[in-house]
Amino acid sequence: MKNVIYPCIWFDNQGAEAAEFYCEVFHDTKIKSRTAMVTTFSIKGKQFMALDGGPIFKPNPSISFFVICESEEEINHSWTKLSESGKALMPLNTYPWSKRYGWIQDKYGVSWQLSLGLSGQEKADIFPALMFTGEQNGNAEKAINFYTSLFPDSSIDLIARYEPGEGDIEGHIKHAQFHINGYKMAAMDSALSHGFNFNEGVSIVINCDTQKEIDFYWLNLIEGGKESMCGWCQDAFGVWWQIVPAPLEKWMRDPVKAPKVMEAFMKMKKFDLEILEKAAMGN
Repeated sequence: MKNVIYPCIWFDNQGAEAAEFYCEVFHDTKIKSRTAMVTTFSIKGKQFMALDGGPIFKPNPSISFFVICESEEEINHSWTKLSESGKALMPLNTYPWSKRYGWIQDKYGVSWQLSLGLSGQEKADIFPALMFTGEQNGNAEKAINFYTSLFPDSSIDLIARYEPGEGDIEGHIKHAQFHINGYKMAAMDSALSHGFNFNEGVSIVINCDTQKEIDFYWLNLIEGGKESMCGWCQDAFGVWWQIVPAPLEKWMRDPVKAPKVMEAFMKMKKFDLEILEKAAMGN
């Protein structure tokens, strides 16, 4: 299994506008495709989906995007742009882990952690960062172990734990980095009272080539979690996933196929690839 994994951000009919904004905020960013409901774009070579789903769900800092910047000029520019009607969660400053770092929630509710990379040691990068808080606090390590056991080409690359006097529960995950199917992610625990947790505002998409792959990820991720409609499911740790057939994006860009495919999948929880293929063919 070699699956493309990328985040989906839920917007209140501002997805295309947000994608254009992020092209101004970050270096190496471009719009890849647009449909009536979905805009796909890339930042530093990593794919993102902006979904115009309406006002039902909103992103929150439980899943943020960690951005490694290569220069002070770059990080200052991105911070200034994100500050436009945004809210600083941790001010851009010097911290023990970075010469220049800040955490900010932008005007669309999307959260970003900006960090100046170590010169000559860290390349420009961007990846989702999961915060396990509330009833999920303390589960970051369990989740990492589960995800890296589920996906091929996975690894646990870094685990740093809270130490005495650091303001959180000793031994819990302060910061971890890992790969699933070659896709980089980060995770942390937080015992603080934040008033948010994982929701559909930010989900993780898995593109699947076969029904066997769809079944495999669906059945494993819903164990202890729950099913939803249209390929969406929530795992035991509260994180939301979309398990979709790889051709779906292409079908949805086709003005003839898209309505037929949408009519078919709106009736589904787990996607049935054979039925969707028939719908795309007009059968």
